[in-house]
Amino acid sequence: MTDFGFTCTGVRADPYAAGPTLVFRLRITATAGTRVHALALRCQIRVEPARRGYGDDEAEALSDLFGERSRWGSTLNPVQFAQVQAMVPGFTGEVETDLVVPCTYDMDVASTRYFHALEDGEVPLLLLFSGTAFTGDRGFHVEPVPWDRETTFRMPVKTWREMVDQHFPGAGWIRLPRDTMDALLAHRSRLALPSWQAAVEDLLDTAGERTP
Repeated sequence: MTDFGFTCTGVRADPYAAGPTLVFRLRITATAGTRVHALALRCQIRVEPARRGYGDDEAEALSDLFGERSRWGSTLNPVQFAQVQAMVPGFTGEVETDLVVPCTYDMDVASTRYFHALEDGEVPLLLLFSGTAFTGDRGFHVEPVPWDRETTFRMPVKTWREMVDQHFPGAGWIRLPRDTMDALLAHRSRLALPSWQAAVEDLLDTAGERTP
């Protein structure tokens, strides 16, 4: 059985992607002298919120995910971020490759709300690997990537914000049911409001919730 090892050496926002996308740089090692023809890799990425500290404003913003700070001893559980696949080309010994992770700015997604709440610092991530390896000097053998392969990485919050700002500069995104959108459009039309922002601001003013 080939002994595979994984290390994440960096991350960047992809400036040319059609949607928000992060690119993680992986270093993969295999047993010395083993020829790896190809590696069909699967990676699950989780946020481990208990591995960093939080300011008061961050804690307040995270209360809908984890509750009050006094309860965090039992509620600060891992959050699923992404599950992606990659085909790694052949190598012997060691190779570096990109792991492309499409992201979303949908605030209904727990990981997005978590990232949005952070002001600075780093996001503690756990990358879990599995997959199928095609190895051998003559012909090839098919063998699994052991399920216990993993690595940790601390992603700068500014990288996430850079990615979001490329696609939603100075703005956010929210998904609404069709009937709610129809009601909001009717409200906007009835008051002849010039934009969606004006419609939402009018509702917030009526509720007394908008901050000047």
